[in-house]
Amino acid sequence: MPRPFIVAIDGPAGAGKSTASRLCAARLGFAMVDTGAIYRAVALAATRRGVALDDDARLAEVLPSVEIRFAPAATPGGGQRVLLGGEDVSAEIRTPAMSLGASKVSGRPVVRAGLLDLQRRLALAPENAGAVLEGRDIGTVVFPDADAKFFLTASPEERARRRHAELQAKGDPQPFEEVLADQLRRDRDDSQRAVAPLRPAADAVVIDTTGIPLADVVDRIVRDVEARRARPRG
Repeated sequence: MPRPFIVAIDGPAGAGKSTASRLCAARLGFAMVDTGAIYRAVALAATRRGVALDDDARLAEVLPSVEIRFAPAATPGGGQRVLLGGEDVSAEIRTPAMSLGASKVSGRPVVRAGLLDLQRRLALAPENAGAVLEGRDIGTVVFPDADAKFFLTASPEERARRRHAELQAKGDPQPFEEVLADQLRRDRDDSQRAVAPLRPAADAVVIDTTGIPLADVVDRIVRDVEARRARPRG
């Protein structure tokens, strides 16, 4: 039995990869594995236990007891819920604090190594026809042999505008300048970390989403994946 068809979608925060990945997975009938949400959930679990996000020894103690699952949203079209030990933490992991927390723990070798197996198991579950994984190192580390790889990007200002609009919609009054500063700091941390730095895989299709409607980005990815699926797999 062939393994599920793996689609890797990487890119910096605010490039549109989370929404694009979710929509692509729905269009293709694939499972969706939000690896960014996994790191956010780990940061939340560690924070709740008073563990510093750079304390490798204690993070190693926390990881085995962290149970992360994805579940369908309560309403159709609502994406998916992130469950931490059975608790729905979908909203709590999307705060600016957890965004920075995820960037910190994702740079710890002990965390990245500890979560590799979980990410691969979620994607390769035998009931999956395929899986879309989004993150920062899917095509370079998690699935370097992915069947299709994409790297979404956009200008820092465009990405910050998107994030600022999301926060405003949630009632968060954080000024645009602070959102942009957080964006730039996270970009720097993600691209300069020693382990699995943010970068496109050599064979990834790079898509600059600045000024491009999300529907067009999704259409391009789906067309590419469908064309690849029609080819014999070696």
